[in-house]
Amino acid sequence: MHERETKWLRWAREIQSLGQTGLYYAKNHFEQERAQRLIEIAAQILSENSDIPISEALLAFTAQPGYVTPKVDVRAAVFDAEKILLVQEAHDGGWTLPGGWADVGETPRTSVEREVFEEAGLEVEVNRLIGVYDANRIEDAISIFHAYKLLFLCEKRSGELTPSVETSNVGFFSLEALPHPFSSHRTTHRHIADAVKARSDPSWETVFD
Repeated sequence: MHERETKWLRWAREIQSLGQTGLYYAKNHFEQERAQRLIEIAAQILSENSDIPISEALLAFTAQPGYVTPKVDVRAAVFDAEKILLVQEAHDGGWTLPGGWADVGETPRTSVEREVFEEAGLEVEVNRLIGVYDANRIEDAISIFHAYKLLFLCEKRSGELTPSVETSNVGFFSLEALPHPFSSHRTTHRHIADAVKARSDPSWETVFD
């Protein structure tokens, strides 16, 4: 994604955030109208600069009322000898560390362990937190929401590799022969590199943006 495009997407998110927060705190009809218009402008910016229909953009921008905060994405790094677990997203065909949005009511540990089982068929146990990343600092993918990514080092306990409705393929891959393309807004080479370092270093300190 070019820098110009990065800026418009960042501006659209910020305008949407101002509108949604303004709508949450609006004290009268006039404030509500102004806040709603900001949300509509943000959706128009997103739609005009991407292949996302304005109706879809508006639906996404108004789906979660209230004060705007980043969403939380959890990912698992699971190793088998010198190979790492990756799943192929059925949605876009890209490869990624297993994971997804954290569910309300679940702890981060529970969310990531559940995601690995659902997407890859393996029961795992969280070992440590590798890093906390700003998931939107990626220049080749459009993400409507601002999100933080929590990457955990996990240990395989049981189960057999099994794809799901969300994943078309799963497997352990050598670090020298990783499948491509990556689903870049889900997993990057930086995440893989940090996972490898954390696994080999018992004194690894959690990284963060």
